[in-house]
Amino acid sequence: MGNLTEVKTEIKYIVNENTRKTDIEKASAGFINSEVVEKVRNFHKSFPEYEVTPLQSLDEFSKQLGFSNIWVKDESYRFGLNAFKVLGGSYAVGKYLAEKLNVDISELSFEKLRSKEVKEKLGDITFVTATDGNHGRGLAWAVNRLGQKSVVYMPKGSSEIRLNNIRKEGSEASITDLNYDDTVRLASQKAKENGWVLVQDTAWDGYEKIPTWIMQGYGTILDEAMEQIAEAGVDRPTHVFLQAGVGSFAGSMLGYLVEKFGDERPMTVIVEPDKAACLYKSMNVGDGEPHSVTGSLNTIMAGLACGEPSTSSWGILKDYAEVFVSCPDNVAARGMRILANPLGCDPHIISGESGAVGMGLVSLLAENRKLKDMKNTLKLNQDSKILIISTEGDTDPDHYRKVVWDGAYPSIL
Repeated sequence: MGNLTEVKTEIKYIVNENTRKTDIEKASAGFINSEVVEKVRNFHKSFPEYEVTPLQSLDEFSKQLGFSNIWVKDESYRFGLNAFKVLGGSYAVGKYLAEKLNVDISELSFEKLRSKEVKEKLGDITFVTATDGNHGRGLAWAVNRLGQKSVVYMPKGSSEIRLNNIRKEGSEASITDLNYDDTVRLASQKAKENGWVLVQDTAWDGYEKIPTWIMQGYGTILDEAMEQIAEAGVDRPTHVFLQAGVGSFAGSMLGYLVEKFGDERPMTVIVEPDKAACLYKSMNVGDGEPHSVTGSLNTIMAGLACGEPSTSSWGILKDYAEVFVSCPDNVAARGMRILANPLGCDPHIISGESGAVGMGLVSLLAENRKLKDMKNTLKLNQDSKILIISTEGDTDPDHYRKVVWDGAYPSIL
């Protein structure tokens, strides 16, 4: 791996001093309690394509880094769509349609929603969203399967491959000349003008119900993972690394852990690209309010290139996450290469730019002495059992090869 003293480490972190305090009022994680998660799992199980995604154990790599376990939940297998996002979008659409039909979602399977009888009751509905790729593709897939329409807007610089994958799912999709947050505003505006239904994982004042449903939909991931870890004879992880854009995925996962384990939950690390580190900035300001970052948000971690925290997830993150980390792109690239080139009998994992940043950070924490203080803060040692969620595969195959084959964004100076 080269001389690790020379690895770029423009990595910044903030320790949340309030997370374990019991004398302050904290946000509720009840939105993702066990009853909700059961409904979410049952809805997703009703999809013909449903299968539990693999939880890969990197035994050889764990030994090399000096940890007890490293598990990677591989979401590239989710419904054949190469990313986890379909879980949130499909559940939100299901919840919206259940409300329209005046029934609980527990009474509706995906197949029932596709029925001629239900379609006649609902009529024609157009769903709209802004996306860097994965959320839009998942939404378009679900909506198309239900016989409805979707419109998807993408920020400037978006991958043409991701755009075409969305169009293949039957959506009217286009790339704008706006950054992600302004593209969200465009989608919201179009929804109001045309009577469309906005399905966005970014929440703001007055728009929080559907983003919360999306967060609930993500609960399937950790519910599966906890079952898989238990089957391996382990009670729970000691550490969970969660990548964040607006924070909906990270807030969902952390909310699940808070509800399931309470004060005995794993230590949680929130990881963002340094060019779009709105949660890190919000913690750094320290007034308890969410703060935005602006500009082009130019990072290879396209799924995390978001400048404005979601109000639905901010409370959970600021109250319960132990550490917030800002990482340069080469950390994600390093993670991609590590997962693509396993040690010994460890499994090969195809992880995209937004999926691999956690692995890149874990490897550097173990091997780079410049990060010793951060490692000690996180109490990472030979007893650590680490869970990483690879949220996407090679959703942009051309760029994936540039990183993994050609060494783009090298770790060594």
